[in-house]
Amino acid sequence: MAENPPTASAKSELRRELLAARRALSPDARAAAAAALAVTALGLPELAGARTVAAYVSVGGEPGTRALLDALRAAGKRVLLPLLLPDNDLDWAAYEGPGSLAEAAHPGRMRLLEPSGPALGPDAVTEADAVLLPGLAVDGRGMRLGRGGGSYDRVLQRLERAGAHPALVVLLYDEEVVARVPEEPHDHPVQAVATPSGVRRFSS
Repeated sequence: MAENPPTASAKSELRRELLAARRALSPDARAAAAAALAVTALGLPELAGARTVAAYVSVGGEPGTRALLDALRAAGKRVLLPLLLPDNDLDWAAYEGPGSLAEAAHPGRMRLLEPSGPALGPDAVTEADAVLLPGLAVDGRGMRLGRGGGSYDRVLQRLERAGAHPALVVLLYDEEVVARVPEEPHDHPVQAVATPSGVRRFSS
């Protein structure tokens, strides 16, 4: 769905600012944030009670998810990870541990790591009890700002069409919980954000 020009411009400017802040983080700061994020996210009841969690492998300056993925798997959760399709949609496969990750066949601009097991189909995400979403920011209403590629917009639309209602949780750095995120009619709010310092829930 096309963004209207004022909203597109506001989103692009905010994305530039947030990506610049991520690039400025030191490797030590990123590692510490990833370790803390795993602890806070695991404390979410939505994850504690989930049997299947759709997650993702962090790339670039994103808050690190590798420790969280391994902790979820160690807790007996079935963890689904995305496979990027040529049209930017997402397929899914089970995470079987660090050794099961391989470089994506369609890496685009970033070096993506994906599960090497059999693809389960784009609809596999509808089986998840919780979906962990990447993002760049979230505001006090739970509105999430993504990177703009549209992959997770399709995931959220697929969940809606299927009548699936998993818990939606975005993983961010503390400074990325902001006052206001530009939004459009197709944008979906999340139920919670997990950051290295804690968890915040939003009213539905």
